[in-house]
Order: sequence, then structure tokens, then C-alpha cells
Amino acid sequence: MFYDFFEKINRKKQLFLLKKHPNVFFENLRLGVGNRFILDNNLKKLSIGSAADFRNYTCILINKNAVLEIGNHFFMNNFCSINCLEHISIGNNTLFGENVKLYDHNHAYETSPAIKIYPSEFSKAPIKIGNNCWLGSNVTVLKGVTIGDNCIIGAGCTIYKDIPANTRVINKQDLVFDSL
Repeated sequence: MFYDFFEKINRKKQLFLLKKHPNVFFENLRLGVGNRFILDNNLKKLSIGSAADFRNYTCILINKNAVLEIGNHFFMNNFCSINCLEHISIGNNTLFGENVKLYDHNHAYETSPAIKIYPSEFSKAPIKIGNNCWLGSNVTVLKGVTIGDNCIIGAGCTIYKDIPANTRVINKQDLVFDSL
């Protein structure tokens, strides 16, 4: 009973956060429990089309000057996250399985003379996901990727290069059976 009460308050708090931001646009947004929007005050744009449904424990982070565009009839399942530092667009009628992750950036690093990783510097490139796509559970999409319309990305895939329209991608693993 208390849990339901606090979840209702959290949902209202997240919707209020979205409504009060001058660069956020949405309609008919459905939120599950535990969702979190982390929005920079100076984000360029967040638009969520009509009839979008965010299940439980999703996290959307949008940094300064970044753009996140989500089409109509979008569905995001439990534990998904979108980390947008530049530009991510997602088409209409697209759905995400559980634990899908989108990253339009990588940490900056050097490899010579020694490996050095910069925790606060990033290389960025936009992500574009077309209409009528299905990204299965545990899919990760990395910066600079375009996924065409009508694509199915199978569970567990890491997408690091462009996927043409009308394509199915599966995580094909070779199984090796050894006696122990």
C-alpha cells in the first residue's frame, strides 16, 4: 500500500519534470513504476510522440544541447536506458525488449604512449532507429549507428554499425562441446 502511494508520487514528479521543461514535448505518455528522467536544463529538445509507453525502471538521460526524438506508438520495456549526449531518433511503432541500451557517445581515450581514459570527455555520433523496429532484450546500440525501417534486432546483440532496412540481425554463437 505504501509502495503504491510512493510510486504514484514518483510518477507525478516525473511527469511534472517533463511538463515544466520548455524544450520537452509529449502527449499520452504512459509511465510504469520507477522511471527516471535526467534532463539537463539546456537540452535542445526532447519530443515523445503520442501513445508512448515506458514500462518499469527505465532511465532517460539527456545532456546539454542534446536532442532525443521518439515517434508515435513507441514501447520501452523494463530496465531500458537511453543516454543521449548528441542526437538520438527513434521511429514510429518501434519497441524495445527488456534492458535495451542506447549510447550516442564513448569516453575519449588515448592508447599511446599509455592507455589513458578521460571520464568527462566524449566522442559523439548520432543514433537513428527507423519505423517498425523491434530491438530484443539486452540489445545495445552504440554511437553513429543507423538502423533502417522494419528491422528486428535479436536478443543480446551489440549494434556497432549500420543495419539496412528490412533486416533481421541475430546473435549467432558457435557452440563448442568439450568433455570435461
